[in-house]
Amino acid sequence: MRRGLLVSLCMLCGSGVATGQTSDGGFPQALSPSMASVVKAMHATIRRDLAEAAESMPADEYAFKPAPQVRSFAEVIGHVATANFFFCSQAKGEPSPAKENYERSSGKAALVKALNDSLAYCDEVYATTTDANFNQQITFTQGSGGGQTGRGSVLVFNTTHNNEHYGNLVVYMRLKGRVPPSTARVQQSRK
Repeated sequence: MRRGLLVSLCMLCGSGVATGQTSDGGFPQALSPSMASVVKAMHATIRRDLAEAAESMPADEYAFKPAPQVRSFAEVIGHVATANFFFCSQAKGEPSPAKENYERSSGKAALVKALNDSLAYCDEVYATTTDANFNQQITFTQGSGGGQTGRGSVLVFNTTHNNEHYGNLVVYMRLKGRVPPSTARVQQSRK
């Protein structure tokens, strides 16, 4: 009896914490037997979160670093923009259209533009990905390394990379007293 009561209490308390941290990621809606559809849904979710986070952070907080040895908010946004161009150009089989390393850029306006441009570039690559070309072999090049991989593998890695860095941005925003966009949308929908 005590064990059952304890388990019930833990589940009740845990569900409250989980609900408070929930985002509007749309996991059930993204599930599909089609890998191309899943990766497109994953990209759509994280692209929205990244773009809204970059836009909502005030310009004077772009230099914020939670600790000296980590990237600033601006550097994370720049890193994501540069990486989006790189990974999506690899999947597309062409050189990256990025002409600079945006991680070295400063200023909110330039970084928001670079991020949005990189996301728009990736939109085309994800949109043209089908189940028929998802496993198409491409030559992945990075520095002196690289090799063969599937087009879809690069796109899955890109969304994973974007989610990782959105997680960084969430922490930065919370430390500055800001509500991340994914959480804000859930809170708004509950009103």
